[in-house]
Amino acid sequence: MSVPEPPPPDGVLTGPSDSLEAGEPTPGLSDTSPDEGLIEDFPVDDRAVEHLVGGLLSHYLPDLQRSKRALQELTQNQVVLLDTLEQEISKFKECHSMLDINALFTEAKHYHAKLVTIRKEMLLLHEKTSKLKKRALKLQQKRQREELEREQQREKEFEREKQLTAKPAKRT
Repeated sequence: MSVPEPPPPDGVLTGPSDSLEAGEPTPGLSDTSPDEGLIEDFPVDDRAVEHLVGGLLSHYLPDLQRSKRALQELTQNQVVLLDTLEQEISKFKECHSMLDINALFTEAKHYHAKLVTIRKEMLLLHEKTSKLKKRALKLQQKRQREELEREQQREKEFEREKQLTAKPAKRT
């Protein structure tokens, strides 16, 4: 005993379509969308629509509200995270500025040491030049004394020679 199969719904092909060419309309298929003509065929009850909308809202609204709260919490957390990140960035900038200040102090110490060394060298040079000036002055004074003594010695010798030189006698 075989049970007859129900006929296929409108627009569904059941067998091979050997006779169909590309671009030919399929017999039994309509070119309209499945929703077309529904409003005309189906009377709508406003209470039923309200119940359906209420059921749909009661089903999805709690999840949507939880999602909204979760998104608000995430947004607040992001704001807090951004503030914290800005604070950390400012701390890093302070650290870098402290490193720059430390580098400046190190450089200042280095140049201060150079200045101290130069000052010591200048003091030593000043002392040496002062000693050299004193020595030069003493040498100059000694030379002048020696020159004066030589001059005096020459004058004495000249006077002595003058006295030793024979003088013609005076006739009276």
